[in-house]
Amino acid sequence: MNRTLVIMVKVPRPGRVKTRLGKGIGMVAAAWWFRHQTRTLMRRLRDPRWQIVLAVSPDAEGLCFRGWPGDLPRMAQGQGSLGDRMARALRSAPPGRVCLIGADIPGIRRHHIARAFATLGQHDAVFGPAPDGGYWLVGLKQAGRIPAGLFDKVRWSSSHALSDSMASLPGKRIALVDQLRDVDTAKDLLQTL
Repeated sequence: MNRTLVIMVKVPRPGRVKTRLGKGIGMVAAAWWFRHQTRTLMRRLRDPRWQIVLAVSPDAEGLCFRGWPGDLPRMAQGQGSLGDRMARALRSAPPGRVCLIGADIPGIRRHHIARAFATLGQHDAVFGPAPDGGYWLVGLKQAGRIPAGLFDKVRWSSSHALSDSMASLPGKRIALVDQLRDVDTAKDLLQTL
């Protein structure tokens, strides 16, 4: 059974990445943090049990950016809302189980990813909740078989993101795995130290 871990990443340019964090610590510092966090995350999550694929933005620059490992396959995120880009990445993954994460989760470890993939054995979808009502991971049992309406009407960057996303999967067996904190603001960053 193929397992693919898609990591959503942006080229770490000041003012173009982690802008809410940048409002609290400065745009250069936020870009530096994201660059370091992304490099650490990619190194930490390498595992023979799954293939890592980077979903990159902006498309052209991300496909040739040298700050990420050159051996990891890349796909362009494309245009549209966050939900559009996430659904496209899930749809584009090789057949089999697929999990998608952002690169801004300092506490993530391989065992969190392994648990999410294992949970997909008995469920159609899995989410890793975040304390703010969002989530750090979404996984589907079958890449490419993305239900129509997935991520429609999701109130992103709100306390409703997880519940709205789960509601976009009616009739599906959904499980929750570990709660982890992503870093969107300076307050989030302080809570991860």
